[in-house]
Amino acid sequence: MQESQLQESQIKIYLENNPYFFEQHPALLADLFLPSPHGNGTISLAERQQLAQRDKINALESKFAELVKIGNENEVISNKVHALTLGLLASQQLVISLQLLQHYLQMELNVPHGVLKVWTNAKNVNDAVNPIFALETMQNLALLDWIQSLETPYCGTAPEPTIKSWLNEDVQSYAVIALHSNKIFGALILASDDARHFYPEMGTMFLKRIGELVSASLLRYVD
Repeated sequence: MQESQLQESQIKIYLENNPYFFEQHPALLADLFLPSPHGNGTISLAERQQLAQRDKINALESKFAELVKIGNENEVISNKVHALTLGLLASQQLVISLQLLQHYLQMELNVPHGVLKVWTNAKNVNDAVNPIFALETMQNLALLDWIQSLETPYCGTAPEPTIKSWLNEDVQSYAVIALHSNKIFGALILASDDARHFYPEMGTMFLKRIGELVSASLLRYVD
């Protein structure tokens, strides 16, 4: 160990073992000058402590402002999801429910692309021709296994290949939400041209709620 390191170690140990040292030598505190954390020469110990406290307060204020912003954004989304819930509850026709869902996703929640697929039969023969019914999906075991494996909505840029084929080539990010009652019977896919819109680390609380809402609203139309 070099001499300077030894001296630093000894000083550190001495101060730790003598907590009243500066109280017994108050003038020394006034004479101590430290490098400024902002790179502008040296400052007194008191000034250094004030700067550290100010930086800590600024960081806390910034974090608080961020939390307030997130809270406000979540409240807006929550109100929109609530309005969608009321609309789907009032709807008595599948086609109206799907139009309402598309409107809220695109116009209210800023999701430009979406696909809804279910692999079960329609209760009403007139609904059976709707493109959301995709019984052929039952033959796609890779897709079904992938969706079955989702414990939470998938968010990212590389979903199962079949899902990519359901949307246009401009799509850059996806959210895939499994639809289920007692078992998984379909999937709601939301997509964006922005690769950063749906990303793996994002929160999925509202996506899960939308999935539960759509699942419940579809049960009156499917077997």
